Amino acid sequence: MLYGVSHRIVPPLLKAVWRPHVIGLEHLPDTGPLILASNHQSFVDSIVIPAVVPRPVSFLAKSDYFEGKGVKGRLMKEWFEAFGALPVDRDDSKAALASLDTALSVLAEGGAFGIYPEGT
Repeated sequence: MLYGVSHRIVPPLLKAVWRPHVIGLEHLPDTGPLILASNHQSFVDSIVIPAVVPRPVSFLAKSDYFEGKGVKGRLMKEWFEAFGALPVDRDDSKAALASLDTALSVLAEGGAFGIYPEGT
């Protein structure tokens, strides 16, 4: 629900403020598995990409974003979960490998999976 609401609010706001220029959206399929590979310039990438891509995109996100304490931690966790972020423990190599299985399950369900090959 939060994704749907925010996807109607954030993209127009983002486009008005930052004016991203996107080339090639017409090549993205409307349905079926999709991998979006992007350079990871900053945290903002995980906001801009879902805002300009016309379908939900799941990304791996460091597990710290899901483990915060208090109101801020809970809001952060809800924000990331609402946008389809998938937690990964970057300090545990086995957990990192398991995150690839998570990515495969997103793709097996016909979802879009975003990955930053240059990210950590």
